[in-house]
Amino acid sequence: MEFLIDALRFIGVVFLVLMIFNVMIIVHEWGHFLAGRWRGLEIDRFQIWFGKPIWKKTYNGVQYGLGSIPAGGFVSLPQMVTMESIEGEVDEENKKELPPISPLDKIIVAFAGPLFSFLLALAFATIVWAWGRPLTEARKTTTIGAVGEAAAAAGLKVGDQIRFIDGNEIKHFGGMIDSVLWSTLSSEREKLEVVVDRPGEGELTIEVERPAAEVKDVEGPWYKKAWHYVSSRAPFRRIGIGPMVSPVIAKTLENSPAALAGLKPRDVIQSINGKETRQPIDVINFGWTIGEPVELKVLRGEEVVTTTMTPRIPEVPEGNTDAKIGVMFDAEGTREIIHENPFTQVKNGFRSIVATMQKVFSPKSDIGASHLNGPFGIMGHYYDLFKHPDGVRLVLWFSVLLNVNLALLNLLPFPVLDGGHIVMATMEWIRKKPMPLKVLEVVQTAFVLFLLGFMAFVTLKDVGDRTGGEKGEAPQPEQKFLPLK
Repeated sequence: MEFLIDALRFIGVVFLVLMIFNVMIIVHEWGHFLAGRWRGLEIDRFQIWFGKPIWKKTYNGVQYGLGSIPAGGFVSLPQMVTMESIEGEVDEENKKELPPISPLDKIIVAFAGPLFSFLLALAFATIVWAWGRPLTEARKTTTIGAVGEAAAAAGLKVGDQIRFIDGNEIKHFGGMIDSVLWSTLSSEREKLEVVVDRPGEGELTIEVERPAAEVKDVEGPWYKKAWHYVSSRAPFRRIGIGPMVSPVIAKTLENSPAALAGLKPRDVIQSINGKETRQPIDVINFGWTIGEPVELKVLRGEEVVTTTMTPRIPEVPEGNTDAKIGVMFDAEGTREIIHENPFTQVKNGFRSIVATMQKVFSPKSDIGASHLNGPFGIMGHYYDLFKHPDGVRLVLWFSVLLNVNLALLNLLPFPVLDGGHIVMATMEWIRKKPMPLKVLEVVQTAFVLFLLGFMAFVTLKDVGDRTGGEKGEAPQPEQKFLPLK
């Protein structure tokens, strides 16, 4: 029965992912469709996904279909630049001579798709603003909670509040905008200039060397090594710092001292025997003594609760010698629901995409094409978000970023993309005549081949994220406490 429930849950989540992913494609292509209708253009096909259609139906002179390659979609407008290499050939009986259209019509129709994606992003952002989205402590804080070798050698310490990295103001630890994570990964310098506010010492400027990225050797047969080579992404150089998060209980083990003391998920342990606990490691390393009661103060919602707990040795697995309390902590710390202005959300999405593209095309950056996601990776990310307790809120928030991304990437001035159509229509406007058909066919075919190759490349990386990686050490068996007699 449990297997059946898990299978149904998996199918349901996959269905939701496909639904929201296709909604974004449909809205983008609907922009082209409506603009084409407005400007009086001939429309012969409206298809979601590329390739030969696995389903099609003609209605009111337009063939609607679902393609066999699960990526993107298109509206076939014969009076625009033909793209049969990616859209498929039109049936001979449906081909007909059509009057030419003006460059302005072409620009309007091409721009309508990205415009509708922006509008959909704004619609999602408005829902997120009204309903709110979760913001975790691990993402929000700027205080260091863990220090690795490189950072420690440079002088960074737990408790330092990061204010600037390489002159950029830091407002968050995680995320793409004004964050510690992005500033450390995207830096093009060998040493980071980190400005911190240290309690008792004030503002300090510390130079932190970025060590070489760690590349792991893969053991096993040749095909395993080959798969790792083609599917793994280039590693990043990191300085080894982590955010400080409060000791928030994610789970208490059954029959454990914590469960018997009445501790609950989302409780925040504030102190043990009067000693402040700022993060999970403070609780883990407290130094529990078998059978010696301790007093805990926990924050439960808005209320501070005091309780007494007696640590003991878990009975399973056998051989344990250290006293434990039986709690598992939330790595993301506390959560709050924020209501961010819709235009701020869209602006931040715009900044994220522009920053990523700048680094991808920079020869000095560690961020490259191998770090981008294709449709498989994006749908996988949606799948992960839907499984989160606050999954719907997170999916809506991520959809803002993705629709801004869809709009901006389609406006790039490359053939096949909407931006390429706009550039070609503008050139036609200036030249007073269309571009030579043979030239357009060669350029478009070349770019289609490049696009398909790139899609295959990033899809390999996306699949590698789900199937590759090192197994590492075998996981330790979960500790269990037996009922007290």
